[in-house]
Formats: sequence, structure tokens, C-alpha cells
Amino acid sequence: MEKFVIEGGHPLSGVVVPSGNKNGALALLAATLLTDQQVVLKNVPRIKDVKTMLAIMADIGVDIEWSGEHEVTVQAKDLTATRLDPNLCREIRASMLLAGPMLARCGHIYLPLPGGDVIGRRRVDTHLAALRALGAEIEIDSGYKMQVDKLQGQDILLDEASVTGTENVIMAACFAEGTTTVRNAACEPHVQELARFLNSIGAQISGIGSNTLTIQGVKKLRGGTCRIASDYIEVGSFIGLAAVTHGELLIKKAAPEHLRMIRLALGRLGIRVEIRGEDVFVPAEQELRVVPEAHGAVPKIDDGIWPAFPTDMMSIAVVAATQAAGTILIHEKMYEGRLYFVDKLISMGARIILCDPYRAVVVGPSRLHGEQLESPDIRAGMALLIATLCAEGVSEIRNIGQIDRGYERIEEKLQALGARIERVKE
Repeated sequence: MEKFVIEGGHPLSGVVVPSGNKNGALALLAATLLTDQQVVLKNVPRIKDVKTMLAIMADIGVDIEWSGEHEVTVQAKDLTATRLDPNLCREIRASMLLAGPMLARCGHIYLPLPGGDVIGRRRVDTHLAALRALGAEIEIDSGYKMQVDKLQGQDILLDEASVTGTENVIMAACFAEGTTTVRNAACEPHVQELARFLNSIGAQISGIGSNTLTIQGVKKLRGGTCRIASDYIEVGSFIGLAAVTHGELLIKKAAPEHLRMIRLALGRLGIRVEIRGEDVFVPAEQELRVVPEAHGAVPKIDDGIWPAFPTDMMSIAVVAATQAAGTILIHEKMYEGRLYFVDKLISMGARIILCDPYRAVVVGPSRLHGEQLESPDIRAGMALLIATLCAEGVSEIRNIGQIDRGYERIEEKLQALGARIERVKE
């Protein structure tokens, strides 16, 4: 086991380049199973979740090679198994993304229960209903036994705009006979990226970027190449980090077109950024102050489906709010366990009232102090790391494998910005 030891209270400044989008990489890796030809993915983050996904794929016969520092060459020429390793699947939520491609390619799969962050109930019913609509028979026991004779295009209304549910049905529908229409589809940037990549290798998907997608089934897909966009959640994390440590930060290749709602929401805390082409600049020594709404009403930051504020940014927003003068309501609508990490911030000196599993009132600014902490999930782990960097004194964060699942060599990036952080074996 490893932990981070952090000495906080030092401004962080410099230049940083974000990694490729974690969720985008996982979906694109799953999509490589749809073709027996070679696929090259560029700007792949070397994080724990990606390594786990690659291990699951290798276990069923996929040829995988790291052909560059952040480049993976994949060829699913002969799939030798359709029963996934339960131990590997237990480590990652995204194993569920293999259901659609495996049904389309092989006609059957046994998928053990997926793992991932413990942030509340993460239902899979949207996946199951959509795949059943396409003709799949699914038995549920300690996992999911799925099989289909022939996928048949349908008009499908998703019961929620699930990102991975949308991705699964898109991939399965590529080989379905006839036309599939997916309504109430998720349209996050990485969903759009997946659809554009599939089109580049022979799929016929229209409506990309909207909540209604139309997929015309095809017989075969070819190989191709895709460069994964920068992770806008990591970019948002660095914006919050620079603001609370009062540093000056230039974030290169930040894909600012994906940051509009993040900028609006963090702007309610007085955080300002400048867009410089493809880069984002965070000025130093910002005075963080909650911006009241009309008539002095207490503002809120809440999350939702794209293009609303991303749920994966909520933990970062909470930490930033502890350093802003004023009162703000944080309303997490999607996961009932997302805000439970605030007890750790309270132990550091933050003034937060957890009203219920979904709402917290944050009163700032608070002088945070060093503390012994444990990372409960990817995003809360990064939020706690940011909190320790602006706190006075020394902190320790254990269970940092959770942070490693979503952030590549994060301590090295932070050290380059002047952070006093070390990775230590326990």
C-alpha cells in the first residue's frame, strides 16, 4: 500500500498538460472489440482503470501493445473467451461497456458484476433494457448471462440519459439489422467522440451531439485511429487547485469547448479563467468570493446530464467553496454517496452542513489544517488532495490507489508546479 504525504500552504504555479479523458478511453477500448482489424488509440491515460480494462480484454484473447508512451495498438482478431474475469471486473465499473460489443461480435457474454467507485447505487437497468430491446436474452444471477441470435434495430427510449448505457447500445446497434433510434441519449463529449470514431471505421451514426441518435446497422467495421481528447474533469480539477492555492496556472491543450458549464459554476465562487486558444489560464491571487444571486439569494451549484455541471466535478466544487467568502448550496442530484466525504473536510476545519445525502451548505472561507485522510473514491480523492495542498501543515492520504484509477502520475504533475508531495510506501 502507498500513501501521499503533503505539506500544504504553498502556491502552485506553472504549466500543466492534462491526460486523455479517462471515460473516453474506456469506451473506445471497448469499441475496439467490434472489429478484427487493428485500432490505434492515441493520448491514452496510463491510469489504473485503463490498465484493468486492458487486462480484461487481454484475458479474452485481444492482442494489446503499448506502441508509445500514451498510444495503444489493439487487435481483437480472435476472441478466445466470452466469460470475463470476475476479479478484474470487480475493480472497474467500465467492464459493463463490454456487453454491447461482445453481443454484437460474438452473440453472447457472461459479465460478472462490475465494481468501481462506491458513491451510491449505480444502476445497470438502462443497459439491460436497451440490450433486451435489441433482442438480447439476459439472465441475472451473480452476474449477467447475455446472448442473442440476431440483433434487431428498434426505436428505444432510455429511461435515463446514462452515459455508459448510451455507449453500450450504440456499440451493439452498429451490427443490428435495420435502423436503431436511441432517444434520451447521453451526449457528453466522450459519447460524441465514441460515435465519431465508430463512423470513421464504417458505422453509420447520425444525430451526434444531440439526445436522439440514429444508427443504421452495418455488417462489418474496419480498423482505424483515434486521438482521445483531454479530460475536462482533470482540467476542472486543476482550475480548482490553482484557485485555492492562489497560484498562476497555464493548462495546455485543455479542450476549452468542454468547459463552459464548469467555468460558469466555478465562477459562482469568484474563480476566473482566461481562454487562450486551446489553453486555459488561471490568474494568480484570485479573491474567491461567492457571487450572490438576485436580491441577495444564496446561490447553488448543482449537477446534471450534459451540458449541465458534471457530477464528477462536484467534489472539487465543495473544496473550492470552503475557500470562498460567503455561503453556497451544493446539490448533488445523481449519487446519494457522493457527498459523504465532506466529513473529512470538516475534520480539517471546513464549515459544512450536510443537510442530507444530496445537499450540503458550505460557509467559507475556512482555514484548513493538515489531517490523516483516506481516499474514498477517484473524485473525492482528488478533492481531498486539493484540500491538503491549500491547508496549513502536513497531511497524509491513504488508499491512493483510488486516485491512481483516474489521474496519471498526479504527484509528479503537482511536484512540477511546486507542490510538496511525496508518494510513500506504508
